[in-house]
Amino acid sequence: MSATGPLSAARSLRDGADPYAERPTASPVRFLYGINPLAKIVAPLPAMVLLVFVRDAATPLAFLALSYAILLIGVTFTGRLAAILVALPAAAAVVGLGFSVWADAARGDQSVVIWQIGSWTLYGGALEVGLATGLRITAIVALTLLVGLSTTGPDFVRAAVQQLRVPYRIGYTALAAFRFVPRFGHELDVIRQAHRVRGAHGGRGPFAAIARWFGYIVPLMAGAIRHAERVALAMDARAFGAHADRTERHLVPFRARDVVFIVLFWAVSAALFWALFPWGLA
Repeated sequence: MSATGPLSAARSLRDGADPYAERPTASPVRFLYGINPLAKIVAPLPAMVLLVFVRDAATPLAFLALSYAILLIGVTFTGRLAAILVALPAAAAVVGLGFSVWADAARGDQSVVIWQIGSWTLYGGALEVGLATGLRITAIVALTLLVGLSTTGPDFVRAAVQQLRVPYRIGYTALAAFRFVPRFGHELDVIRQAHRVRGAHGGRGPFAAIARWFGYIVPLMAGAIRHAERVALAMDARAFGAHADRTERHLVPFRARDVVFIVLFWAVSAALFWALFPWGLA
């Protein structure tokens, strides 16, 4: 076991999918971090719903570009963001090609032949339908990233409890349950290092891998039970659920800038739909 092993495990617990992680510090220009989480959900929601019913490629491409522009301005540019921005177009191409293979060629344009293998032919109309579907799915995913890349778990729960009046018993219980995921990752890393030190379940091949995983299950379940007991005792010691509401140390208010963000996003979305009008009713 290397000397940096425990440090890397602790770092992964802190910097990974940790719902209790602090909001990243960023320049005021990165405005998405200061927007209420509910506003970041409400703003793109109508566009996401309407994108389900469009069939052209220009409309989802426009919303994909809009999402990219907001993300590049509103959140801190990191390697993770760069990877996501590169992966989305690649995913759109792969999904589009997959849908074009399964598209009904009889219902599309058959004047252009893209590819032909034996009796099967890929027509330009089927490829257009598939790529439009891939772009539509990718645009919806990109709109969800506005809240996903700029919101922490506690802020979302606090906003739901404070603005939507969600019972805190539900919100913070779900947050505590979600907190188990990085905890399991940390404990699995510790168990693997312990087995590696003892030389347990060595060897290569599928049978050795199966033996190693069976050796992880029992200590991992034991650690999960111990952690659940500690969480239950800590919540009980803090009188969790004893009162109708609880005092919040950190408030997530719904401010005027949140309303401005929603109105501006709705206005831009309406302008894009009006300009492109993808339903062909004109």
